Amino acid sequence: MIDKKQIIQIFKSTDALLEGHFVLTSGRHSANYFQCAKVLQHPEYLTAFSILIADEFEPIQPDVVISPAIGGVVLGTEVGTQLGCRTIFAERKEGIMVIRRGFEIKPGEKVLVVEDVITTGGSVKEVMDLVEETGGNIVGVGVLVDRSNGTADLHKNQYSIVKMTAVSYGKNEVPEELSAIPIQKPGSRYQS
Repeated sequence: MIDKKQIIQIFKSTDALLEGHFVLTSGRHSANYFQCAKVLQHPEYLTAFSILIADEFEPIQPDVVISPAIGGVVLGTEVGTQLGCRTIFAERKEGIMVIRRGFEIKPGEKVLVVEDVITTGGSVKEVMDLVEETGGNIVGVGVLVDRSNGTADLHKNQYSIVKMTAVSYGKNEVPEELSAIPIQKPGSRYQS
């Protein structure tokens, strides 16, 4: 079993834990950023983290894993592989989260939502709303890094590999020392 210290070391060694001034996908500002794609590009870490999530939900036997694009797709696909079930993703079209590309969720199917990082849980909540609209049965939410400080309570069966205490600020709350650092926008929703 990988412990929290080992996971943080893995993130640092793969340059997946960045420091600076970031605008997160949620729109909040932070002095650090998890770029999970940097760690998940390494098969040994992708597989190890996916197995941890899959083991948590295997007894439920999900029919399908869905992830919000882009961040959750790689992790969700590997979790689905470990569980032996279909994997699909939702994506933004003109700013609105949709299920397309011929993907579908049938009424009553057991659906696991997988995401790489949550701060507010907004993207996951949008995906959950889509699943509910299709009549799918959400059986859980699996996350690699929960940096919501406990505020993103999305489902009664929610599992995070690691929970990080993360400080983030609203647009009008950014402290001077952070404001002095040029902004980076690594999140997929606010790319310019």
